[in-house]
Amino acid sequence: MGLLERLRKEWFIAGIALVIAAARLEPAVGVKGGPLKPEITITYIAVSAIFFNSGLSLKTEVADSRLYATSRVICSNFNQSCWWK
Repeated sequence: MGLLERLRKEWFIAGIALVIAAARLEPAVGVKGGPLKPEITITYIAVSAIFFNSGLSLKTEVADSRLYATSRVICSNFNQSCWWK
């Protein structure tokens, strides 16, 4: 297996190694208050991107059943909370 083929197969690990090397060379980019603003990008943007990406990878059958079950639980809890007032 050639180096280019291996990099294509292991692109995620190679990307992580590249980002770690870049952070080692220039740590001031990710410092608090730096140009990346980690207090905003990590807190909101990165977490949202992770959940969005994991949602895209769900099979539609699983997503449909989970959405159905979740809506049933929310509706039943809402209805029960209205009854006990």
